[in-house]
Parts: sequence; C-alpha cells; structure tokens
Amino acid sequence: MPATSPSHAGRRPSPQASPQGPRSRWIALGVIATATLMTILDGSIVTVAMPAIQTDLGFSPAGLSWVVNSYLIAFGSLLLLAGRLGDLVGRKRVFLAGTAVFTAASVLAGVAADPATLIVARFLQGAGSAMAAAVGLGILVTLFTEPAERAKAIAVFSFTGAAGASAGAVLGGLLTDALTWHWIFFVNLPVGLVALAVAVPVLPRDRGLGLAAGADVLGALLVTSGLMLAIYTVVQAEARGWASASTIGLGVLAIALLAGFFARQATARTPLMPLRVLRSRTVAGANIVQMLMVAALFSFQILTALYLQKVLGYGAAGTGLAMLPASIAIGVVSLGVSSRLYARFGERDVLLVGLALLIGVLALLARVPVHANYVTDLLPAMLLAAGFGLAIPALTALGMSDAGEEDAGLASGLFNTTQQIGMALGVALLATLAASRTEGLAVRGEDRAAALTGGYHLAFTVGAGLLTAAFIVALLVLRRDVRSPRGSARASAQEAAEQG
Repeated sequence: MPATSPSHAGRRPSPQASPQGPRSRWIALGVIATATLMTILDGSIVTVAMPAIQTDLGFSPAGLSWVVNSYLIAFGSLLLLAGRLGDLVGRKRVFLAGTAVFTAASVLAGVAADPATLIVARFLQGAGSAMAAAVGLGILVTLFTEPAERAKAIAVFSFTGAAGASAGAVLGGLLTDALTWHWIFFVNLPVGLVALAVAVPVLPRDRGLGLAAGADVLGALLVTSGLMLAIYTVVQAEARGWASASTIGLGVLAIALLAGFFARQATARTPLMPLRVLRSRTVAGANIVQMLMVAALFSFQILTALYLQKVLGYGAAGTGLAMLPASIAIGVVSLGVSSRLYARFGERDVLLVGLALLIGVLALLARVPVHANYVTDLLPAMLLAAGFGLAIPALTALGMSDAGEEDAGLASGLFNTTQQIGMALGVALLATLAASRTEGLAVRGEDRAAALTGGYHLAFTVGAGLLTAAFIVALLVLRRDVRSPRGSARASAQEAAEQG
C-alpha cells in the first residue's frame, strides 16, 4: 500500500505522537481493550436480561427485538464513517468522544422507564461504540510497530472481545438475578469514566490528515444510509420473511446505495474510503473470512445459550457459568500461545487450525441430545472453542496487515464493519432456520424440547457449513505468511525469480 494516496500526493501524513515509553503504550492498549470489552460485553449482557426487561417495561415480543436491533443498526452502519473520521480529525478525538457518548447513553438506558427511551438509549450506545471501536485497532497498530510486540498486543485486544462475549452472559445473569436489569447498564458508568480519565494522558495525540483530505459528504451519506438500511433489512427478515416484498425492496435499495457509494469512491477527488484499501488480497480475504466466521459463531454464542435455558432448563447465571470454560479456553490460547504460534508458522496457517477447531465445535453441537449430559455432550465443544483464540488474533493481524498511517482508522472501521454485517446475517439466517425447523417438528407432533433441539441442530449444521466456507476462502485467497518456514522458502524463490 502506498504511503500517500494520489489525491494528496506530496502531503505528509500527520505525525503520530507516541506516548512517553513502553509502559505508556501498554497502558494505552489497556484503555483500548477496556473500551472493546464494554462494547462486546454490552451486546451479550443484554441478551440474558431480555425477559426481565420485557416484563418490567411492557415490551411486546416484536418490540423487544429492538433492544438489540437499535444498537446493532447504529453500531454496524457508523463504523466505516467513524473509522475514516478518525484518520481525518484524529483517532484520539474520535475514541474519546465515542467512549463519552457510550457512557452517557448507558446511564440513560439504566434509568429508562419506557420502551421508547430504552431503544433511543441503545441506538446512542451503538453510535458511541462505533466511534470508539472503529479507531481502536487503528491506534493499536500505530502504537505497536514491531512485529512481536504487535502480535502480543493484538492477542490481548482479541481476547477482550472474545472473552467479553461469554463473560457478558455470566455478568448479565448475576446482575439481573442479584439486583435488577438496570445495573447491566449502570456498570458501564464507572468503567467508562476510568477509561476516559486514563485515555486522555496515555493515548497518542494525532492531528489527523484534515477534513480536506477526505471530506466526501455524499459518500458518507451513501455508505451510512446503505449500511443502516442493509442491516435493518436483514434483522427484519426473520419477522417479514426473506421473500416478502418489503425485504426484497429494501434489500435492492440498500444494494443500490452501497453500489452508489463504491462508484462515488472510484471518482471522488477526496474519497471517504480510498479503494486502494480493498486492493490488498490479504485485507479483502481476511474481511470475507471474518464475515463468514462471525455469522457462523452466532449459533454458538446465542443458540447454545438458548438451548441451555429452553431445553435443559438452566437459569441465567447457570447458563453463563456453563459457557465459562469456553472463555477460559479462548483466553489461555489467545494470551498464552497465539502470538508465538503465528510468529513461528504465520497467521494464515494458525487461522486455518483455529477454523478447523471451530468447525468441530459446531459439528459436536449439531448432535447434542435433548437430555444432554454437560460433561460428555457440551464440555468438549466448550473446550474446542479455544479455536477462536487462534483464529481471531491471526485474522485481526491479517485484516490490518497492509494499513498505512493514513488508512489505519479506515482499515479498523472496515474490519469492524464486516464483523457486524456477519453478526446481522448470522442472527437473521440461523435464527430463522432454527425457528422454521422447530415449527415444522412441532407440527409433526414432536414435544417442545425435541422440536427446539431439532431447530438448533439445523442452525449448528449450517453454521459449520459457513465455517467450512471460511476455511476454503482462507486456504485459497490468503497467502502464506513469509514468517512460516515454507512461506519463507516460497518468498525467497519468488524474489529470486523476479531478480532473475
């Protein structure tokens, strides 16, 4: 990737002031990881508390889904714009503003006394999360430029996201059972205030490239409205049907808006998203793999929790504790061995091993019985979830591998955007398949537990198929990393051929 784009050739990127020393850099990583943890935690913590929220605020079954959907729509649609704004006006400014908005919106959600207030607060939470998350990786890759240190930093960053998803179920259950659902939002206040207080002195100051380097207002409107409409269409498809006129019509309009955005970026003098970022085979492949992987793992994250509660009769706290071994396995692998493994073998090979383990997780869950024994039927799948601790740090490193100083925020926003699109697709596709299969089995006379289990089996099987597709894309599209022994030999041979 060139150091500067043609549109501002000759212009030097704004200097990125580093913190005073190595200790400050690791403290800065802690701040970024904390913000990521709050974002991921907030998504899973709400899921466990949904029944209590519905009872207390009087949500209708259809309206309750908007507690999740309003957050998802704001978060997913604003990531790309927020990432580019970080490059233009300064990533530190965008990070601080996003953390402040998220923290304030959490308080509003905690005091909400009616459905409308909670939905608005959740939308604002999503907007704040998008601002902080979009630039977090961009700050990280500019702080840690040495490969070994960057590998460790990415492993820590990835662990907070992976562990936060499972820890949210535990914390949500404990807070809801011991106190009230309001505290799942209030808990963000002290964490957010501490993160802001620490972030101000330790995050590097950066002026950004300036709005003149990419203030494409039309492009911003096209991509934000297109992504927002696309995610809205997907999350509503379960209720309205994939073949309904509204779903097809809105889907076509979303595609048209996004196509207009890419056409605009190809011709704009100062594009919001310079298309050079997508010309990297590694970056494009990593984003495709991530979308497929996240869509598949929705079935593990959400449907496993539903199986534990609706089929096996676990409570909220019990469900979180049952999934805790997965968090521990992910943490041990991502923090303990992942960086050393892909320093030795390369990110691509480690990613392939991680994906293979995750395929095993969903294959095991696709056979789980109605009357399961936790130790023999579920615990092996929880332990194989360690594959996520291999896959996500390697995938994150690949997704940010070609990001230059002027595009770090954009690459970070793009990586997070594909993650959210994958999540929305997973929610809509796998939840719809599970519900349809369950309904069909119930009509045939199966009891409730057997019908639900059959629905989950189908979703787990399709999820395994999506992971298999991700494995194939990674194998065929991503190039072997030059740090692996075979990759080094191949790279040397290619270099010799070019010189010859």
